[in-house]
Amino acid sequence: MPDLENLKKQAKLILRWHRERHYPVAAQIRALMPRFLNMPDSEILAASFKLSDAQEMVARQHGFDSWQALKTGLSTTSRKVKSSPSKATIVGAEPQLFVADIKRSCEFFCKKLGFSLVFSYGDPPYYAQVGRDAARLNLRCVEGPVIESAVRDREELLSASMTVAAADEIKLLFLEFQSAGVTFHQRLKKQPWGAKNFVVKDPDGNLLLFAGAAN
Repeated sequence: MPDLENLKKQAKLILRWHRERHYPVAAQIRALMPRFLNMPDSEILAASFKLSDAQEMVARQHGFDSWQALKTGLSTTSRKVKSSPSKATIVGAEPQLFVADIKRSCEFFCKKLGFSLVFSYGDPPYYAQVGRDAARLNLRCVEGPVIESAVRDREELLSASMTVAAADEIKLLFLEFQSAGVTFHQRLKKQPWGAKNFVVKDPDGNLLLFAGAAN
């Protein structure tokens, strides 16, 4: 469970980054704040941005519509858990994909797979993050392939696995990607263990598994 004091610090840090014209934060603001959706980085960094905006952004990062809703949610959750948990809880994972061209990869994920750019860092960019719903993928630029394409395909070495919430959504997702002209390593298939899945190949040969319940 996130700590409210730490979230306050995160909001203040985002505000400071905006005031200091820290370009990576512009992409994060655009991805999370609807009123900045169609604005370029330079306009976002020049626009009015208050602590309340930064707090709303932090709330949206954690699945809430507003800062007040986040505080209410934390208060409700805190009454259900012990003040001193016996073990840490991992609340997310972000697979890292190795790519040759950050710009090309971001365009693929955003235009073909429906992801949004969370941030891009470097000039030229060498690191970026894309997200769709609760999924986050980190993209790291490397000079050459980390795994040979033939080995990856033969052994079906996955770079990331993502799941949908309901059985009918996996077919919808497959049809969405098919309409976008995505290259499939494996088309939609029902598996013996009770799942339906398909595998997408990105421009660098990374294999991405998308799965859902069969019924």
